[in-house]
Amino acid sequence: MPIAAASSACCCRRVTLPADLFSPDYLTARERFCATARAAGAQLHAIAIDACGPNAEALGIDIAWLGAAHPQRLLLHSSGLHGVEAYAGSAVQLALLADPPNIGANDAMVLVHVLNPWGMAWLRRTNENNVDLNRNFLHDGESWSGAHPLYRALNSLINPESPPGFDAFMPRIAWFVARHGMGALIQAIAEGQYDYPRGLFYGGNVLQQGPAHYLAWLQQHLSGVRRVFALDLHSGLGRWGGEMLIPEPGNITTANMLSRALRRSLAGVAGGDAVAYTTRGDIGLAMTRVFSGARVDYLTQELGTYSPLRVLHALREENRWHHSGSGGVDHSAKRRLLEALCPEDSTWRAQGVKLGVSLALDTTAWLFEEEHNDGL
Repeated sequence: MPIAAASSACCCRRVTLPADLFSPDYLTARERFCATARAAGAQLHAIAIDACGPNAEALGIDIAWLGAAHPQRLLLHSSGLHGVEAYAGSAVQLALLADPPNIGANDAMVLVHVLNPWGMAWLRRTNENNVDLNRNFLHDGESWSGAHPLYRALNSLINPESPPGFDAFMPRIAWFVARHGMGALIQAIAEGQYDYPRGLFYGGNVLQQGPAHYLAWLQQHLSGVRRVFALDLHSGLGRWGGEMLIPEPGNITTANMLSRALRRSLAGVAGGDAVAYTTRGDIGLAMTRVFSGARVDYLTQELGTYSPLRVLHALREENRWHHSGSGGVDHSAKRRLLEALCPEDSTWRAQGVKLGVSLALDTTAWLFEEEHNDGL
């Protein structure tokens, strides 16, 4: 059923102030998402996971479906793959549901709310098994092993087996930066590793329950789609208040064409930011496998916050609290990580919602526009 037409010129139409869209906890975000989806006339789906929240509450991946029951063209918008980053992603999706774009008779917009609900509920970037889910989508037959040589050298520094506390981390990591360069350091740490289960950016040793259920849901409900644009929203990487758009290598639409179509700079494309690092096992690879019979484009949208070392330090201290402390959510390490990935600054929050909604609206306008997609 088509949704009422609306111009994409203004990205926060009929929406409360952006700061009001940010929820204080997972349960509030989940309730607001489902209520707003119902008000928009969306069909709701829920994928339950076994893990529970801090108060033993049930957790799940919630999905709002607007548009055709059997679409030919699909915008797939996901948030919260990195748990605590979902606070920003949820706000963007609430704004989209509050005033959705025009969706044609053969089109659908599917919003996937919090792919890592355990991480959001517990204020962690990882899931219940300390797995970074955006390093967990390995190809069939790919080895669940390996770590960058520099990661091995850094392991005791970035993954200390002690509770949070001052230990001269910043001057010590600065020595590695001076010796190897910031780019090499970030690549080594963030590309994904499979040998240190208690360490940062651990990709796991098997596809995790949440991702497995999600991929199965996509195959069950959307296997007939012929044209897919997947947007996965993250936060923490890039300049404060800005965005970084990272295309998946091998997109059907070349990065240069996509950049022109969306009127935006893409990382790795002339005029855009340099790609910060490459990864193993990211979700973009999984999209091309799930929708093997469709034309698929994929973008990661990063909402920039603080410097890479500040974000890394926050991740490190929260990881120490999880493994060497009680892991409870009421701790300064948790609050610092939340601030690092979803700043309280009202200007940042307003800009984050604006960027997230604007990209989704411009993408739907381009994707669903008949002239260039007639042949799908």
